[in-house]
Amino acid sequence: MTSFPRLALLLALTVASALADQKTRTLDFYWVDSEGGGSTLIVTPADESILIDTGNPGGRDASRIIAAAKAAGLRKIDHVVITHFHIDHFGGAAEVAQQLPFGTVHERAIPAGDPDGRKQSSFPLQIRPYREIAAKRALLAPGTVIPLQASAGGPKLELRCLAADQKFVPPTAAQLKQQNPLTGKFPAKPADPSDNANSAVFVLSFGGFRFFDGGDLTWNMEEKLVTPYNLPGVVDVYQTNHHGLEVSNHPSLVQSLEPTVVVMNNGPKKGGQPGAFDAIAATKSVQALYQLHQSYNVPAERNAPAAFVANHENLTGADAAKCPANLIKMSVAPDGKSYTVSIPANGQSKTYQTKSK
Repeated sequence: MTSFPRLALLLALTVASALADQKTRTLDFYWVDSEGGGSTLIVTPADESILIDTGNPGGRDASRIIAAAKAAGLRKIDHVVITHFHIDHFGGAAEVAQQLPFGTVHERAIPAGDPDGRKQSSFPLQIRPYREIAAKRALLAPGTVIPLQASAGGPKLELRCLAADQKFVPPTAAQLKQQNPLTGKFPAKPADPSDNANSAVFVLSFGGFRFFDGGDLTWNMEEKLVTPYNLPGVVDVYQTNHHGLEVSNHPSLVQSLEPTVVVMNNGPKKGGQPGAFDAIAATKSVQALYQLHQSYNVPAERNAPAAFVANHENLTGADAAKCPANLIKMSVAPDGKSYTVSIPANGQSKTYQTKSK
């Protein structure tokens, strides 16, 4: 029989070991290949998981998300965040939930009818499996902070919603002191009547590291997000809005965020349009662009260098299932002062320093 003092010592050593492990754990991101859909998996130093958007229905995207989650050692998804109600962002949720239980689903209010206002729509059938997922539900609004476990001795970790349903957090006192000089520099586009314009927008911060995910937010709403006041502020990594489509990725947004690294979650033909590449190229802070796919919407030389592109195959439709589905991974150092972006399939890996240390 183990004596009480010995048992207490063993327990203390186990707890100490776990706390020490948390201090040395990275914050990991996995951009899963949803062929131009949305699915960004994040695993915190405390082993808490966040899945922002869930790709398409049909099994392909869900299986790729599950593969990434299991490779990360996950047994559940603690937080599922849905930026908006288009099928390529919520469609895979029910299929993922069948294999990995969900903790809390964070969502905007589910529309009563088609989110784009179409009278004849398959949306009521599409949304049914999502509605029936057994999980807690939490409503997203500007200012919502998704509760995340703090790692022992590590930097502060926060995932904050800045905008949803075309509403925004108010500017801070510091932001009110200086208007964005890019205000009014670029013309508006026709109003977007789709649910893309309602996308929930997030900044994740970990110590000095900052990451931006704006779902499929479109041009006019992007401009409002950063002008006349830059509500997100400066970030280290920008995930292109709307898969790199040019109805999004407003130059004022990209230049105001001043990212060091840009990750484009595009497909071979979906996203990756000339205007998005133009906006990225015009942003002086950008040191590297990573793409889930080579874009065949632009000449080959306009893409990122081949080693920074996870998938090069031009497969669409049913053939997209044959894509190797290589992912992009990013690991933020335990102190939040640097981060490494890699494409495991080809061995590409590069480390960057955060802007704020």
